[in-house]
Amino acid sequence: MKLRKVSAAAATALVLALTATACGGDGDGDSNGSGSGGGKTIKIGIKYDQPGLGLKEPDGSFSGFDVDVATYVAKELGYKPDQIEWVETKSADRENALSRGDVKLIAATYSITDERKQKVDFAGPYLLAHQDLLVKKDSDITKATDLNDKKLCSVAGSTSAQNVKKDFAPKAQLDQRGGYSECLSALQSGAVDALTTDDSILAGYAAQEQYKGQFKLAGLKLSNENYGVGVKKGDTATLDKVNAALEKMVKDGAWQKAVEENFGPANYKNEKAPKIGQIVQ
Repeated sequence: MKLRKVSAAAATALVLALTATACGGDGDGDSNGSGSGGGKTIKIGIKYDQPGLGLKEPDGSFSGFDVDVATYVAKELGYKPDQIEWVETKSADRENALSRGDVKLIAATYSITDERKQKVDFAGPYLLAHQDLLVKKDSDITKATDLNDKKLCSVAGSTSAQNVKKDFAPKAQLDQRGGYSECLSALQSGAVDALTTDDSILAGYAAQEQYKGQFKLAGLKLSNENYGVGVKKGDTATLDKVNAALEKMVKDGAWQKAVEENFGPANYKNEKAPKIGQIVQ
């Protein structure tokens, strides 16, 4: 009788130990994301300061086309929205963030280039953008050469304005400022005549409530920017899953809906969703 009591106690202890171990395993999480979902999380790099693409709202939520794309991809990888940890990823640190394992994916106006492909793998592209001009609604600027003897604003450190001056309007007066919001204020007041960068970025800013109806895109295609989702070099399993998710997003209409919701107010004339692996030079 005494032996049976000991055995029962031991069995109970064993069950409790196994239960505790299982509970502990559920709470461990996965800081980079394994693609299995469940109780784990996935870290995704985005921009925090680009309206319409990647923006951290005052209430701590996130919005924008890149955010919508990344959320859809994460869902296909098995993660719910509340399992996504958004990580601010500056342009200069994107390759390092992936190689260090700080993030699993990056969706941050990340143009696919041969140089970058030496360091990271790209799923997509999921958007074809172009360098363009943002001007006032009643502006008579319709082509890049119209910028001769006019003031062109861009962000300090960007090559966009220099490219326009070098290739199209050598007499353009460059006005470099600390951020796109500063350029928009200058454009609004008439201190500059145009702002240049990717049309998707321009559309996102122009679509903000305080600017609705004031600006328009010139509709120029001064360059081709193929946005891709960055994945750690050599992680082909994740790369294939992300590509499949992007294809599904286009097929079920979620891609076009995201474009309209994030860029629509600026009358953004987006290109068709690019095919996976189709890079436009």
